[in-house]
Amino acid sequence: MNVTGVGLSAAMSIRTVLEMRRQLDDLQRQLGTGKKSVDYAGLGLDRGLTIGLRAQLSAFAGYQQTIAQVGVRLDLMQTALDQFGTVTTSAKNAVLQSRFALNGGTTTQAQADTRTLLDQAVALLNTAADNRYLFAGRNVDRPPVESVERILNGDGARAGFAQVTAERRLADLGANGLGRLVVGAPSATAVSLTEDAVSPFGFKLAGVQSQLTGATVSGPAGTPAALTIDLGATNPNDGDTVRFSFTLPDGTSRELVLTATNSPTPAPGQFAIGATSDVTAANLGVALTQALGTLAATELVAASAVAAGNDFFDTDAANPPRRVAGPPFDSATALVAGTAADTVFWYVGDDGTDDPRGTAVARADQSLSVSYGVRASERALRRTVQSLAVFSVATFSAGDPNAETRYAALQQRVGAALVGPANEQKISDIQGELAGAQVALNAAKDRHRQTASALEGLLQGVEGVSTEEVAAKILALQTSLQGTLQTTAMLLRTNLLEYL
Repeated sequence: MNVTGVGLSAAMSIRTVLEMRRQLDDLQRQLGTGKKSVDYAGLGLDRGLTIGLRAQLSAFAGYQQTIAQVGVRLDLMQTALDQFGTVTTSAKNAVLQSRFALNGGTTTQAQADTRTLLDQAVALLNTAADNRYLFAGRNVDRPPVESVERILNGDGARAGFAQVTAERRLADLGANGLGRLVVGAPSATAVSLTEDAVSPFGFKLAGVQSQLTGATVSGPAGTPAALTIDLGATNPNDGDTVRFSFTLPDGTSRELVLTATNSPTPAPGQFAIGATSDVTAANLGVALTQALGTLAATELVAASAVAAGNDFFDTDAANPPRRVAGPPFDSATALVAGTAADTVFWYVGDDGTDDPRGTAVARADQSLSVSYGVRASERALRRTVQSLAVFSVATFSAGDPNAETRYAALQQRVGAALVGPANEQKISDIQGELAGAQVALNAAKDRHRQTASALEGLLQGVEGVSTEEVAAKILALQTSLQGTLQTTAMLLRTNLLEYL
């Protein structure tokens, strides 16, 4: 053995020691982290599989985050709708059970309570979460419903619901207070009833049925519609009746029945039989005028308020709020669209005409999208806001002999609206659709959790290491390293003198 050979052997041993040290450090890292490599290159052929698995897990994490976020929104929406339903029920009970008793002003206590409930309803429709309003459709960056004060009373140049209602009332009553009808006398023995114009306002003649002996009736016919009752030469008998049918502005129907009487002081709803048929016809005209005035001041005014509610609240992108084309209002013949400059728009969220659920969509899986949008203007929600507003803005006078009857007529209509027609959307319908979205999201969440668990197990098998195996390798490497170090030390101590 020569000295040069000894030096080469020592150098090779040192390199071996360094390589073994590097291996030992890597094994210790594996033992500490549980991972085979710090980068994909160290995984060899498995690196492609690892990248794919991690991409899938990342996607599942994104879906889970979306599901959690939307789940919170849905929970808040369901809670708000529950409370909104409670408000609706409370309002229905307050309206239907109330009695006409003015609380020192122009409204009843039930109306004051209804105004408070309206505040609560609007607040619920303006519910927000993580900087988005939940009942605004697509326009989630601002409250979807205006304040109650603006809705009812407007703001400056913009008219609120109270003003729209007052204008509509004038248009429906007409200048003579007879609901846009004119009582006439086409002949000495005849009485006529004519709509004053072709318009959407006031009473609409629906029919007439006469049991007056010897009388003939015609109409309603013509444009504007008119009807006539001609008594002829014969007086009716005591107890004979004539029945008029009207359609009111809110779509409801009412009848007015007048009865012939021999009494010289006929009661309301009666007309006196005169000495001749022309006198009786005159009495019939007077009684018809009085009865129409009462019906207009009660049922028609209540129906007018409901119609104004439909004009103001039943809106969307294609149908802005409508107002009476005036002034003058008592002779108006048309409705015109309100504008943002002259009329308060109660709902300022997304007012599209498409399916409200489609205004908010969450992707819960590669092939699953869940729709959960809601608009505060949906029929079930709008109906409550509208009904509360209609009842709240009505005013009454203690000196008005028709006030109590008008209150009862309004009470009946608002109560029925709060109950809701059987074939129209209800709050529970919206909740049911949102519950379907919640079920779909929860199912997707469970599916993602199970799939992610399986993928993480597979990834661990590719990237991870067995601690027992690594520990054994470390022990074996430490033994080899110790032996190599001893050999290297002996070679490094060898010199020429010792060799000789």
